[in-house]
Parts: sequence; C-alpha cells; structure tokens
Amino acid sequence: MNIRERVKAFIRHSYRTWRIQQQQQQTNGEGKLITASNDENLTHIFHQIRTTKSPAVIKFGASWCRGCADILPAFKQFGSKFPKLTFVYADIDECPETTQHIRYTPTFHFYRDGERVDAMYGTGEERLHDRLWLHS
Repeated sequence: MNIRERVKAFIRHSYRTWRIQQQQQQTNGEGKLITASNDENLTHIFHQIRTTKSPAVIKFGASWCRGCADILPAFKQFGSKFPKLTFVYADIDECPETTQHIRYTPTFHFYRDGERVDAMYGTGEERLHDRLWLHS
C-alpha cells in the first residue's frame, strides 16, 4: 500500500469514526439514545460496551413491529430516568448480520461489566422499568 492509499484509508476511517460518534450523540430531549444504523455501527457499539464496561441496555426492534413502536417512547424517556445506563436501539432489518440471533421483537439485552447479564422479551412499560432499575 503506497502513501496515497494509506492517506485515503486514514481519511475514510476518520470520517467513519466521526459519523459513528455523531450518531451516538443524538439526543431526543428525554435522554440519550444511541441508534445503530448498520451492522458495522452495531459491532462498534458492542465493542464499546465490552471495553468501557459501562452498564447498557440494547433494544432490538423493527419498524414493522407494533409492540416495538409502542414501547419506544417509554424506552427513550427512561434514558433520563436512568442516566448511568447507556440506551441503544438496533433495528433488526438495518443490522441483519449482527442481529440474526434475535428471535422476538422487541428484545432487550442488559449489559454489565461488558457482559450480557439479562434479557427481556416483549413489551410492558412497568416490566421494563423494573428491569432498568435492577440493572442501573
């Protein structure tokens, strides 16, 4: 690889990293919600969760799922109620490779110290609140 190709690769990598950071900084007024836009982005988010070991919850859903749409506003609001948790949303249709293990929507995975410690399937605002309280 010559110097020109290296510079181009560096610029592409820097731009991708900047885009990922910008997507992760999206706020919605109720709290911070990171949205995984594709498989590469979700893989990067998984890596950050493992390396930073900060508590996190990932909601796997789909645009066509009514239960997912019903619970999404509450999920966003819980972001401000549980500030120690990182809230992530991943659409299974936008991240098909990294979400191929998801069998039900919505599915919530809870992470602590870089490891998945719990899962919740289905909706239920009170159930979700209790799980978030337990893992925060």
